[in-house]
Amino acid sequence: MASRDDIAARVSVSIDAGVAHVQLTRPDKRNALDDAMFHAIAHAGERLKNDAGVRAVVLSGEGASFCAGLDFGSFQSMSERGADTPATSGIGAMAEGRITHLAQQICWVWQEVPVPVIAALQGHALGGGMQLALGADVRIAHPDTKLSMREVHWGLIPDMTGTLMLSRLVRDDVMKELVFTGRVLPASEGAALGLVTKLSNTPVDDALVMAREIAGRSPDAVRGAKKLINRLSNAGATDHFAAEREIIFKLIGSANQVEAITANFENREPKFRDVG
Repeated sequence: MASRDDIAARVSVSIDAGVAHVQLTRPDKRNALDDAMFHAIAHAGERLKNDAGVRAVVLSGEGASFCAGLDFGSFQSMSERGADTPATSGIGAMAEGRITHLAQQICWVWQEVPVPVIAALQGHALGGGMQLALGADVRIAHPDTKLSMREVHWGLIPDMTGTLMLSRLVRDDVMKELVFTGRVLPASEGAALGLVTKLSNTPVDDALVMAREIAGRSPDAVRGAKKLINRLSNAGATDHFAAEREIIFKLIGSANQVEAITANFENREPKFRDVG
């Protein structure tokens, strides 16, 4: 379990004139997701859910990248565990009354926040970082930002609400191509596909401008609009997230998943077993 100091060091939250700026603060690791980062992001979202003075949120990453995905140490841990090791502790733990475990919650909490959340992307938004961005209502990205649903590269699936969020933005065939291949694409292509709302050479600045504009609107109307749109967009989330957990818990520590990780670290082609 991450220490309080580690959690506090991972994310900063500042609020000015109704605009909250949530920033991932692990720039030396491209804001990769470790245990402390998971807890810090979820805590920041919970804090803002009940702040009546907040009218819009900007979610960004300090330094060169928004979020490069799961910390490499987590992949190494997966390669050392057996398929019979429970995957329901740590970031896989469920909290009473939630429809998500912690890994899902860091993305889902931004849908639970009742005001618009704008993600500002630069550098990398890969794997879990991409799913975190998809959890926001709007994405503003530098054209060169590298995007990827990267999980298949590690023998996994997008297990942080990613397939539900992606399904709202792109056609099924596009979603399948992105998830099946795990390919990395520039945000300029992502914008054409519908993954990115707007391109900007200064994504954080433009996200703050948009947030301030929203903050100047009637908060009742804005909150009501998000509630209604989400009512349609997020229908079926409970069952979908449960299915996500069922599949990922079977994959983590399985022979082919361990082989995917091991081959990556050994810089060789993987040798997968046939399924069935």
